[in-house]
Amino acid sequence: MLNSDSLAQLKGLKSQMEAEKERADAVIKGTQSRYGFAVLADGREIFVPPDEMLKAFPDDRVRVCIRPSGDNKLVADIEKLLDSPLGDFSGRCVRKGKALFVQPDLPQLKRWLFIPPHARNGVREGDYLRCAILRHPIRDGKPQAKVLQVLGNDQTPGIENLYSIAKYRLAPTWSSPALRDLEKQLADARPLASEGRQDLTDLEFVSIDAAKTQDIDDALYADISSDGWTLYVAIADPSAWVPADSSLRQDIAARGTTVYFHGDVLPMLPEQMAQDTCALSEGNDRAALVCKISVSDSGQVGAFEFVEATVRSRAKLSYFAVDRYLNGHGDDLMSHATPLEALYQVYRALRAQREASELVMEDRREYRWILNDQKQIETIEPHEKLLSQKLVEECMIAANRCAARFLAEREGSGPFVTHPGFRTDRLEECRKFLALHAPEVAELDPTTREGYRDIMRRLAASENQLPLRAMINRLLTRAELSTRAGLHMGMALECYTNCTSPLRKYVDFLVHLQIKSLLRGEPAQLVSGAELSALKERLGNVRAATQEAERWLASKYLARVAADRSEGFSGRIVHINSSGMSVRLLDCGLEGFVDLRKDPEKFSYDKWTASLTSTTRRFHLEQTVELDYLGCDTENNYQTQFAVRPGSGLKPPKDAGTGQASN
Repeated sequence: MLNSDSLAQLKGLKSQMEAEKERADAVIKGTQSRYGFAVLADGREIFVPPDEMLKAFPDDRVRVCIRPSGDNKLVADIEKLLDSPLGDFSGRCVRKGKALFVQPDLPQLKRWLFIPPHARNGVREGDYLRCAILRHPIRDGKPQAKVLQVLGNDQTPGIENLYSIAKYRLAPTWSSPALRDLEKQLADARPLASEGRQDLTDLEFVSIDAAKTQDIDDALYADISSDGWTLYVAIADPSAWVPADSSLRQDIAARGTTVYFHGDVLPMLPEQMAQDTCALSEGNDRAALVCKISVSDSGQVGAFEFVEATVRSRAKLSYFAVDRYLNGHGDDLMSHATPLEALYQVYRALRAQREASELVMEDRREYRWILNDQKQIETIEPHEKLLSQKLVEECMIAANRCAARFLAEREGSGPFVTHPGFRTDRLEECRKFLALHAPEVAELDPTTREGYRDIMRRLAASENQLPLRAMINRLLTRAELSTRAGLHMGMALECYTNCTSPLRKYVDFLVHLQIKSLLRGEPAQLVSGAELSALKERLGNVRAATQEAERWLASKYLARVAADRSEGFSGRIVHINSSGMSVRLLDCGLEGFVDLRKDPEKFSYDKWTASLTSTTRRFHLEQTVELDYLGCDTENNYQTQFAVRPGSGLKPPKDAGTGQASN
């Protein structure tokens, strides 16, 4: 037995060890490996060993005991769970022996979670699921999950869309309060009876859209004036049916946009509104916000005004039919010749003026996916933008410009769409690039509208063998939503916004609210920076969802095509960096990545020529390369992976006598 002195020493040692420990609240941060870190309020990150990580999920808030380890480093032991934010999540059912697990589709949670028999909800191995935590692992490191919904399996038509909707938490249905608000508004609202609404039903408006479109949110009319034309852009007015303080408005804001998957659509507005009550459908009187614009013979957008009005579309015309008429291949639209001819002349003037004084985005070849009954890609067809589509686009741009000016001149809080052009932290690199490749515009100021415009025009028209316009894209910013008017460098405009798709886009819906507030003599301060930041996040989430579903569909299509194509694929390099290059297939427009870090040869990256060079090969932007399909990276949102075929990108052989590459 220990004597009293020995016991006292042990107690002292224990007290010393306890004194060296520190207890604190922390948030658990996962890694791609089994270990993690405890992030303390003071910013410290303390190592959490694998055995302790079994007790928690990433983002859990826990109480940890911080102690020194044998190698003089600090280690955190998890003692208590304070909060676990992990709610429902998506994943796939996997089997180990007789046990079923869910493999969570979460970036920092790679462990399988056991699904006990009573919580399986009919799930089978290979099913895609929505799950929730049934038992937290804090006690013994053994978590359990329960199945909330079985979404389907690889044979379920449209599983790519269904799974992406669940994973990114998009709303496939409307809340009960929103449906009650909808029913009440459809029964009680009478926007056409408003005293301030002008009657413009005598004007011969027509809509021009895809043949199957039902949520028609704009109609056009134009007539000749003394010095040009008067263009009328009638825009559906859903805000007249949606009260500001309603649950319906909250649901619309939460969606932020209509979500277009291949084969499926999640509308921003209930279909009763988007396709019926508010749509500018043929032969029906509808509430509209109308932008009346004076367009000069030279295409200048002059005086304009916005009015709340009642309009009646005379016809729903398809892009294809209008295109045939404009190109002289059909006379079945002769009854609408007067407005169509005037609209065509307006389009030509507006387009010519923008090409002369601003920036017009170059047409890019587009592709149409043809799906089969299983909602899989049957074929992909290339198609060019129709003249009728360009006509409508030009009229919409004119209305959007007027909306931005209207709000800016009256100090409205947006929303505006701004595009600053070059990144401020890359301006010196921009100037060096111009001095190297386009010295004739190197002295222009890239931060001004005129300077940016002239630089981009010169690069696009350069006779230099390098694709200068594509090379400088890496220095550009993205367009942003803002409460303050600002330059839109991408179009070389003083200010810009979007107002012509309020049935499909919440930004446009907000612009309508602001314009109507000003028309009624009230300040346009209904939009805040916080609201636009939240909207930006929601729109980013939608883009991620649709992109993942598209990549998943594309990977299945490419796998099927590649199995029958021994010659591989031809693609064009559209982006390049030190890791590899993004390529776009020439025959179908699908994109993927070539990872050259895995290549036996070592490549060096030159950002000034946008090229990757090894001993035997060289790749640069816009170069055509031959490719093999490798599959898709399911851990990286189904990104398509390609490999360059042997012989593609080889440098020209050097002349034996001179050591120079032969021509």
